[in-house]
Amino acid sequence: MFTDILNEIKKYNRIIIHRHNKPDGDALGSQIGLKHILKENFPKKEIYVVGDDAGHYSFMDDVIMNDIGDELYEGALAIILDCGGKHLISDNRYETAAFTIRFDHHIFAEEICDLEVVDTSYESCCGLLTQFAKECNLTVPAIAAKSLYTGMITDSGRFRYDATSARTFALASFLMEQGVDLNSVYNELYAEDYDGRKLRAIFTLKINFTENNVAYIYTTAEEVKELGVDTFTISRGMVGTMADIKGVDIWVNFTEVDAGVACELRSSCLNINPVAVKYGGGGHQKASGATVTSKEIAMQMLADLNEMAAQNN
Repeated sequence: MFTDILNEIKKYNRIIIHRHNKPDGDALGSQIGLKHILKENFPKKEIYVVGDDAGHYSFMDDVIMNDIGDELYEGALAIILDCGGKHLISDNRYETAAFTIRFDHHIFAEEICDLEVVDTSYESCCGLLTQFAKECNLTVPAIAAKSLYTGMITDSGRFRYDATSARTFALASFLMEQGVDLNSVYNELYAEDYDGRKLRAIFTLKINFTENNVAYIYTTAEEVKELGVDTFTISRGMVGTMADIKGVDIWVNFTEVDAGVACELRSSCLNINPVAVKYGGGGHQKASGATVTSKEIAMQMLADLNEMAAQNN
């Protein structure tokens, strides 16, 4: 399959790289990484990256997206990265490209592109792209290696999550050989100012538990406004405050947003993905998300998670 993808890449002079909106480290890492791999190996091709801004990950190298016109999609190849559903893609103009390709590691939900590699055995899309580069004997410049490594460590929880394998470490080693400075990656990624530490303390005190020990936090729109930080920081950024609590196998962070209630679901040992899918979301077995339209529906989701926890006891 990688050979088929490389052959398609060789056919097109213009390539536009997409990923999911509200990007995390894996989405941006794979997008930036692939951009620089293609620029290094095919210097005559036009390579563009599109999507919303980097938000929490604006510290990463070369994260400024290209502002391109619709006409550039004519005769172009569009590549979609780290995205399990059409509605999540950062820019829907990919549909007007001459040909489309997807690299993804989420649980398969729907066919999106003309040619797809979807492999849930990879801890990250960045890991999948690193394998692609290795198997196709593509040069990986230092900026691409750093970006891909950043995505690997964020989506593997610093190599802690179940999808982490011997292959993960072999690919990480390969990237390090291309010139990754570990201190610059970790210092930028995990440095936290005092306000951030205080915010974690606030959210730790907001943790509640169901009768079957599902941990959850619910933050109203009014509270979001009072806190004065973006919803990504509150929703995805604070879900980790409930991780590693003894006796808690499932936890979920609810945050009121313009579209309704953003739900970040996590588990240490159970497949919570079907619950996310039931409510219009998706993701991985132990890390999924969804956005529902009301608090009432969010509480129905919580009840489903509570029932799952009861069946596991």
